[in-house]
Amino acid sequence: MNTCTKVKLLIILFFITFSAFSQSNEMGNWLMYFGQNKIKERLSLHTEVQYRNHTIAPVNIEQLLLRTGLNYHLAPNAMVTAGYGYVTSYDETDSSTPLSKENRIWQQFILTNQAGRVKFEHRYRVEQRWISGSYKNRLRYRLMLIAPLNRRTMEPGAVFLGVYDEVFVNTEQTFFDRNRLYGALGYQFKPELSMQVGMLYQRINPYGKKYLQLALLYNPDLRKNLSN
Repeated sequence: MNTCTKVKLLIILFFITFSAFSQSNEMGNWLMYFGQNKIKERLSLHTEVQYRNHTIAPVNIEQLLLRTGLNYHLAPNAMVTAGYGYVTSYDETDSSTPLSKENRIWQQFILTNQAGRVKFEHRYRVEQRWISGSYKNRLRYRLMLIAPLNRRTMEPGAVFLGVYDEVFVNTEQTFFDRNRLYGALGYQFKPELSMQVGMLYQRINPYGKKYLQLALLYNPDLRKNLSN
């Protein structure tokens, strides 16, 4: 089975899941791209686009998130990042004008460790947020587990399980901001290319909502192009 066929099968899986939940008004949809591109031995660029929708169909925008950053690799299992994000949020009944616009500065530290087949990733993130004229600080912690199911390692051809829980807290006003619980199946096409289809449950104080997610992760090494 070639790479093109595998991509088509994952997209078909996404739309089968889409159809299964299409009658729910309490489910949204996130389409996501993530990139980590090496530019030096210890430096890489983080690139990210998230198109989030109020509804299961990607036609009713809830948020558009654009995020970038510079990663410094302290060790093979440790990395720090500083970056910038821009987020626009929209009302469910009117997507013509953003309800709010956010400029965000963020810093994070990621530490990973391996236990057998399972990779544990601890992500600590701090955000400084300017939202339509107001300023807020937020702290986040995410614990993620990634485990290949049909291989011993995350190599091309591996089907893998990804699970995480992330807690968000504010430094002022309401302490608890939100919690996200996520589970997905993914496929590793190449060392630098993978895709995930999953479900996220987000709880914001008393309100909770599910989101079907399709994520593409593409991490080419840019040093080859820069050296040409």
